[in-house]
Amino acid sequence: MTLITTNQVLREFCATLQNAPFITVDTEFLREKTYYAKLCLIQLSGPDKQAAAVDVLSSDEEIDCQPIWDLMNNPKILKVFHAARQDLEIIYQLSHHIPAPLYDTQIAAMVCGYGDQIGYDSLVSDICHVHVDKTSQFTDWSHRPLSAKQINYALDDVIHLVDIYQKLDGQLAARARHHWVLEETQALAAHELYEINHEESWKRLKIRSAQPKDLNAVRLLCTWREHEAQRKNVPRARILKDETLLDLAYQRPKNAQELERIRGIGREMAHGKFGQNLISVILKADQIPASDAPQLEKRVALPSKLTGQLEMLKMLLKICASEEDVAPKLITSSAELEDYLLNPTQPQPFSHGWRYDIFGRFIEQLQSGQIALTLDHGRIKILTIDKPKL
Repeated sequence: MTLITTNQVLREFCATLQNAPFITVDTEFLREKTYYAKLCLIQLSGPDKQAAAVDVLSSDEEIDCQPIWDLMNNPKILKVFHAARQDLEIIYQLSHHIPAPLYDTQIAAMVCGYGDQIGYDSLVSDICHVHVDKTSQFTDWSHRPLSAKQINYALDDVIHLVDIYQKLDGQLAARARHHWVLEETQALAAHELYEINHEESWKRLKIRSAQPKDLNAVRLLCTWREHEAQRKNVPRARILKDETLLDLAYQRPKNAQELERIRGIGREMAHGKFGQNLISVILKADQIPASDAPQLEKRVALPSKLTGQLEMLKMLLKICASEEDVAPKLITSSAELEDYLLNPTQPQPFSHGWRYDIFGRFIEQLQSGQIALTLDHGRIKILTIDKPKL
């Protein structure tokens, strides 16, 4: 096993990867007690599987991750992750860059017909024929020293990922589907995914009231909570739980006596600086005009007359996905199909690109009566309709 705990060894290891065509990457982190995820390990491997785990919490010396960020920014090296979103978020927060070019084996697996959002363990079992010991998965990765079992578990993640990538890449090449995966991973490179927008944090909550005053209070309280949680680097629930925040927004107490009646706010909190801050936010929200209140997104219900068409489109999706051996969820969702039926002229993800080639064009043909769905010995199939020439 290889655990890197010094900057000299880290620089030497990263130098061995400078000319690699691809590297596999994984991270181990904690986020239960902090606002930002706390990075504990970064695991890296080249095609030779000479993997290393970089101990960013090393007690030997403070680790400078710049050699790793240089690899992540090297345009000649493909960076391979599995279910990359959380790893990319951490890397972006620390390095202020998103690794490029990117490759996500979860997306590649969906393109290759392994089902919707297949887990890493399942891919290891299917492709590497190895059983993953999960007993180290939820250990405290910040505790030092790390055990040999923990280190081996962490290294195996990127070692097996080499085989998974090469197997899936071969399948994609055989089917000429590399561009499908590249198109999907481009969405992961959007900086907006990893930047925290405090003003939009209220949208996370399940809001029961559409009253402008309530919505103004929810938005300001959420924004204040995000700033406080970020400043103290604690989970937002440590500042205010969601249910308490919503009660505050709906009740809008004006003084400490009213505040202490809110569930989750004790007397000491209500009469202290914390309570003063809350009341200040609520009073400020009350001054916002109703016309400036945020708007709840309301999804238009699909008319009953279109439910039959929706079911036909879902069936068509299953047929096309099965024929192409690709996960239906990767092509489109039920919500997108409903949006299409409500507004057929509005572009959808399946209106262009590879999704159009394998699904979108069939929707157009179904709608125009050029094809129909039929049963052939118990199997649902697409039937081409030959219209008589006029």
